[in-house]
Amino acid sequence: MATHEHEITEPVDLCLSDGSLNPAAVGWSRKPLHRANLRGWGRTKRWEYWCVTTPTHLVALTVSDLDFLALNTVYVLEFGPGGREFECSSIVPAGRGVHLPDTVAGAPGSEDVVVGPARPTGGKVRIEIRDENAGTRLRARCLTPERLPLEVGLLVSRPEGHESLSVVVPWSEQRFQYTSKHTALPASGRVRIGNDLLTFGGDDTWAVLDHGRGRWPRTVDWSWGAASGRADGHTVGLQFGGRWTEGTGSTENGLCVDGRLTKIGEELDWQWSVSDPLAPWTLRTPSSGQVDLTFTPFHNRAVHTDVGLIANRTDQRFGHYNGRIRTDDGAEIAVEQLLGWAEDVRMRW
Repeated sequence: MATHEHEITEPVDLCLSDGSLNPAAVGWSRKPLHRANLRGWGRTKRWEYWCVTTPTHLVALTVSDLDFLALNTVYVLEFGPGGREFECSSIVPAGRGVHLPDTVAGAPGSEDVVVGPARPTGGKVRIEIRDENAGTRLRARCLTPERLPLEVGLLVSRPEGHESLSVVVPWSEQRFQYTSKHTALPASGRVRIGNDLLTFGGDDTWAVLDHGRGRWPRTVDWSWGAASGRADGHTVGLQFGGRWTEGTGSTENGLCVDGRLTKIGEELDWQWSVSDPLAPWTLRTPSSGQVDLTFTPFHNRAVHTDVGLIANRTDQRFGHYNGRIRTDDGAEIAVEQLLGWAEDVRMRW
C-alpha cells in the first residue's frame, strides 16, 4: 500500500528566508535531501543520536543543541542480570562550543562534529562524529560513575544504495521538525571500560541514527520504536513513530528491507502498559495490515528529570519484536526476536 504522502526527490531547504517552514520541504525522502537552514533562537532543537547494538550490549551517543543549553551523552547497557548500565552526560550552558550542521553530521559533504575536551575529566564528555571513507566514525570518551575511563571507537558502514526515512512533520509554519531515521546499518569496533573490552562486529551488530532539526512546541509527547537485524532471510530495519505526528498529515513510519524503504503513511495503533514497564507492547497498522508486531521488553531505561526549563519523562524499553510485516511489493516477512526498543516520552523544553 503506497503512502499518500509527497515523496521528495531533489535537495530542498527546510526554511524560507524569514525562517518559516518552506512548503516545498513538506514530504518524505529515501535519503537525506533537506538542508535545515534554521533561523532564530528559543524553540530550535538540533541533535544526532546514534545507537549501536549487539545481542549482548549497546552503546548510544547523543549530541544535542537545545538553544539554551546543549546536552551530550554516552550511554552503555550490558544485557542480562548483573549487566552494567551507566550514563555519562555533560550539560553545556547556552550550547557553547556545540555546533551541529544543517545536514547529517559526518555524512559525505557534511561537517564533522566534535564536542568536549580531548581528555575529559569530571562530568565532561568527548564525542566525535566524522566521515570516514564508506562510513561514519563514532568516538567518545568520558569517566564512568565509578571513575573508570570509557572509550568508544565504532565505525558504521554505509551500504551502497541503502535507503533511510527522512520526513518533515509540520505543526504550523513556525513549528516543524525534520527527522531522518536510518536503521539496519552494519557496524563494528570496540568499547573499553577500564580494563574490560567489549567487541562490536560480525553479522549481528547494527546501528540506528536519529538525526533531528526543527522548531518545537513547548510541550510534546511521542512514542518511538526502532529495531535492526536479520528476519526471515532478510536484513530488516523497523522505524515507527507516534503521537507527535498525529494531525500533521505526515508520519515517520517505515520498513527498511534489504536496504529498500517501504514508507507507511498511516498512523500506527500503539498499545502498552503505563504501570508495568516490562509488559508487552503491540504495534499495528489498523487499515493496511502492513505491521502486526508485539514488542516484549527486557529492560527499561527510565529518565525522569525536572530542571526548570526542561522537564523530561522518558521510559525507553529495550527488547525484541515478533510478528510480521509486509513491504510495498507484497512480501510478507516473519519477524522473530528482532532486537530494538520502544519508548514513551513526555517533554517540556
